[in-house]
Amino acid sequence: MAGIGFELRRLTQRDDLAGMLQGYGYAALTTAGPWLFTILALSAMVALGTPATTPQELATFRGLITYNFAFSLVFTAPVTAATTRRLADYIYQKDVKQAAALMSGSLALVYGIALPLVCPFYLWHLHLNPVITLAAILNFALVSGIWVVSVFLTAVKNYRAVTWSFLVGLAISVAAAAVFAYAWGVEGMLTGFNAGLAFILFTLVARVFAEYPARADQAFAFLEYLRRYWDLVLAALLYSAAVWVDKWIMWWAPGREALTSGLLLNPDYDSAMFMAYLTIVPSMAAFTLSIETGFYEQYLKFYSDIQRHVPYTKIEANHHGLIESLVEGARTFLVLQGSITVTAILLAPKIFIWLGINFRQIGIFRFGVAGAFFHAGFLFLSVILSYFDLRRTQLAASALLLVANALFTIISIRLGFAWYGYGYFLAALVAFGCTFVAVGRAISRLPYHTFVTGNTSIHPV
Repeated sequence: MAGIGFELRRLTQRDDLAGMLQGYGYAALTTAGPWLFTILALSAMVALGTPATTPQELATFRGLITYNFAFSLVFTAPVTAATTRRLADYIYQKDVKQAAALMSGSLALVYGIALPLVCPFYLWHLHLNPVITLAAILNFALVSGIWVVSVFLTAVKNYRAVTWSFLVGLAISVAAAAVFAYAWGVEGMLTGFNAGLAFILFTLVARVFAEYPARADQAFAFLEYLRRYWDLVLAALLYSAAVWVDKWIMWWAPGREALTSGLLLNPDYDSAMFMAYLTIVPSMAAFTLSIETGFYEQYLKFYSDIQRHVPYTKIEANHHGLIESLVEGARTFLVLQGSITVTAILLAPKIFIWLGINFRQIGIFRFGVAGAFFHAGFLFLSVILSYFDLRRTQLAASALLLVANALFTIISIRLGFAWYGYGYFLAALVAFGCTFVAVGRAISRLPYHTFVTGNTSIHPV
């Protein structure tokens, strides 16, 4: 993300409020575009579609979108991890002629693996009419495609085109779904939603092809990376599963909703958690704009000077500068996300009254907001681990989050409704704490890691 972060940072350095708002707005949509799009579009479409559909139909619509969002994220994670690594190597080698081929191959692999698994679920497990089934499968394909293409957005410097793709797609989805709902119900809402997703996917794909117009003939060259970086690929899969495992478990907990279509949901838990996740969007934008870019500059200086064979005193100075950049980034995150978290927890009753949300969800929301604070910190620390190629540590951290989230969520169910959300909070806290220790240890021993443990002449790959 540092690549597009430098472009966006120039907006914030214009010394005016408009530049600051534009920078953070573009950063938010670039880093969390698919997620923000889905939550905002789903909320608007449910509100507009309520007069035209029954509660059961609306629940089916929400359930299909939720399932597709979850399945697509998990199924695409291994491929996008390998794709991201391959694209990063292309950029480092200053040879991006095969970037468009990489995108095409990634999309083909995702569809080749995921669709044979998803189609039977919709065709035979659920009880849906043929039109809804077809629309649901198409929705999964579109969301999965956007996850894959989003990898390339960081390399596309035209952030305005990316942002407008999401905004126009959002408008198309909401408008089309609202109109079609009155004529065709759930089928119409899904079709309208898919229209907006299709606009986003196709415009982003076109943007990538326009950015890299060179001949592309090595679509599956990245498959080697699935084997070479198996630990990175597995870490991505486990992390994506960890994000959703508490929801999957809660879909079987007391208070769940079993729809006639065969879908299982827990509306109180799902809605509260999705709202809680929105609180970390400003921090994700700040991470892209200032935290990661500042760290990357120090990171690049540290390794560039080593390649130039500077004296060890200079390497030590660069090491201290890198640590200081991390401390400054941590301070920024603590102030920004800490303020948002405390405010959201204290003002939760007013927020729920303003949005007309059932107060049954307020406890879950508060636990979710607190958990999201540590979850965001965990995510940022994972990015730092990836910079230093500590893939095994990253894999262990993702596995810890997955196991802890599943275990603590099960315990919270046994304790009763008042404890719902506490499992996620505790899992995020434990995973963050352990990853923080691992990152601190790695950074403090960075010169040793660079010259000894990371030296391929001593430890061949």
